[in-house]
Amino acid sequence: MSVTHPRRAMRIAVTSGKGGVGKTSIAINLAVALARLGHKVGLVDADFSLGNVDVMLGLTPRLHLGAVLAGECAIADVTIDGPSGIRVIPAGSGVRALTTLTDFQWQRLAAALDELGAPLDFLVIDTASGISDNVLDMVDLADYALVVTSYEPAAVVDSYATVKLISAADPTQQIGVVVNASKDAVEADLVFRQLALAADRFLGRSLRYDGYVVRDPQVHEAALDQAPIVGRDDAGPAGRCFRRLAQRLASSRPSGGSPWPVRHDATVIPHMLATVNPEAPRCA
Repeated sequence: MSVTHPRRAMRIAVTSGKGGVGKTSIAINLAVALARLGHKVGLVDADFSLGNVDVMLGLTPRLHLGAVLAGECAIADVTIDGPSGIRVIPAGSGVRALTTLTDFQWQRLAAALDELGAPLDFLVIDTASGISDNVLDMVDLADYALVVTSYEPAAVVDSYATVKLISAADPTQQIGVVVNASKDAVEADLVFRQLALAADRFLGRSLRYDGYVVRDPQVHEAALDQAPIVGRDDAGPAGRCFRRLAQRLASSRPSGGSPWPVRHDATVIPHMLATVNPEAPRCA
């Protein structure tokens, strides 16, 4: 007898151990790339006290997610339109009271995400940087954790710490890796191989390689313009990388509204070998 699941958006938590690796840029451009593939997408700024998704998109929200957590309004009241039709849920900035959420606030947030995701296909969640309880609890509400790292040694070490803590909190949580601001595919493969080897040896778990975003000055230019690079006429190699990333994640989404990715199912999330993979996603 088949089991039917209530339809809801598939939740992708974009996270990182180290700040400054381009996590929010990845989240924004992934959301827009998914939307441009024809999916209905929401983008949640889950950096509750230092949110900046709205700033990076040039939006001026009247309310933010903190009002929902305080019980002052519904999630629909704070949701605003973003580029390519994505639905953006902004967070507050400089709100000390939101640095640590109460159990009741987490209940409100979980209910709000269910309500928000009902008509959507994907919900991209931009977590705060670091490994605070807020970040780990936010990842736990997601179906998939996408860890953003870079070639810098500190970023690799912090990414491993993030993988370790996510695994400790939920050993069944599926984790993917995207390498940002990489010189090329070889450099990105090297970074992933280091993380995959460490995760396999010390944590006894596998990671999925979701690709890389090439270092591209146009990403910085788009940020100054307060707009995603995806969709620009001159999106360049980074734009192609984001489209490949979106295609890879979208192709793993099962039909029928079942949870995604299907945990412990190698046909959906293949175990990645800790070697340079010639079939790994390329974008340049």
